[in-house]
Parts: sequence; structure tokens; C-alpha cells
Amino acid sequence: MGASVRLLRAVLMGPPGSGKRTVALRITKGFQLKTFSSGDLLRDNLLRDTEIGVLAKVFMEQGKLIPDDIMTRLTLHQLKTFTQESWLLCGFPRTLPQAEALERAYQIHLVMSLNVPSEVIKQRLSARWIHPSSGRVYNLEFNPPKAIGLDDLTGEPLVQREDDRPETLNQRLKAYEDQTKPVLEYYREKGVLETFSGTKTDQIWPCVRAFLQTKVPQIDQKASVTP
Repeated sequence: MGASVRLLRAVLMGPPGSGKRTVALRITKGFQLKTFSSGDLLRDNLLRDTEIGVLAKVFMEQGKLIPDDIMTRLTLHQLKTFTQESWLLCGFPRTLPQAEALERAYQIHLVMSLNVPSEVIKQRLSARWIHPSSGRVYNLEFNPPKAIGLDDLTGEPLVQREDDRPETLNQRLKAYEDQTKPVLEYYREKGVLETFSGTKTDQIWPCVRAFLQTKVPQIDQKASVTP
């Protein structure tokens, strides 16, 4: 079988707060897939106050999705570094134009969508706090910091992301509903969409893992442990 057949091009989708990051990390640990997060790339630009980062911050503070041309340029540029590996793209595409631009560059073989109720997401994100410089994420309900309001490793103050605040979050969820549902339909028509529903990541993950076991090689955990 040729390299072009072995290389899997996959996408992980879901509304903000649906657990995409956690699921992507578990996939990376268990399967031979390189995970690439457009959100991480965007946050890096925000922290470095790049031109794109400054522009993106305006949209995020208003609860709006980042314009298609910005996210597409960022994402496709980064994907060029993953030429010889299977990859999982997390958080992109979010709109139909982004999906079409991605399809022109790569054939997408698999799209996994996380379906989590909006009320669960609102409750989850209201308890989420982050360490800005590292991106470490805490949740007051199930992953609290050792000291309230402080990062475990540095002791620096934690902050709540502007787009996790209730008024902004409502706008983000509405934007996702309006702009991303056509993307799901786009991939459903292509026959590559698989949806996983639940209220907790630990409930969804076993289904994702079982499904991926039929699609991509797993990492040999014993072989990966250094004596």
C-alpha cells in the first residue's frame, strides 16, 4: 500500500467547550496521528501580538468567528509541515468556505463531530480558567488548580478567557450553530462524517477510541516506554 493511502487526513469538530482539546490529546497519545490545533496557532499569534493576533482579538471579544481568509491562511501554512504523517486537524474548518478551501488542498478522509448540549457547555466553560503564557487549562469543577486562582507550576494568576464569559459565550455558540452546521452537512454528503454524542468527555471518548481503532494504527504503549 502506498504512502498516499496510509496517510490519514482527519478533522475533529465540535462547539466551543465540547472537549475537542481533551479528545485530541487522548488521540495523540493512543494513535499514530499528529494533532494540529488551529486554536493553539491562533492563541500563539494572540500572545505574540502579531498583526493577525491583534485583528483576531477584536472578533473574539465580540463573540464572532475569525474571518475565513485569516484562519485558512494560518492553517494551510502550518499543515505544510505535516507532509509525511497522518494528521488530525482540530478546530478547523468552521465555515463552509474554510471546508472548501481545505478540500482543494487535501482530501479529507474522516470527520469526527462531538455533539454536546449547549447547557452543558455553558456550565462547563463558566468554570474554566487558563494560565495565559502557557495555555494550561483548569476547570473549577473537575480539574481545579491546587491554589485558587493560581497556576500550579508558576504560581502566576489565572484568568478567564474573554470568550468564555457568559455574554460572549452565547454569541459564540450561536455563531457555531449558524456557520458550522453547513460544514457538517457538507461532510455528511461526502460520506466521511461520524458523530459522537454525550455530556461528558469520558462518556464520548470510548466511542471515539473504538471507532479510530478501525481506521488508524495505535501506538504500541509498551514499545514507547523507555527501560
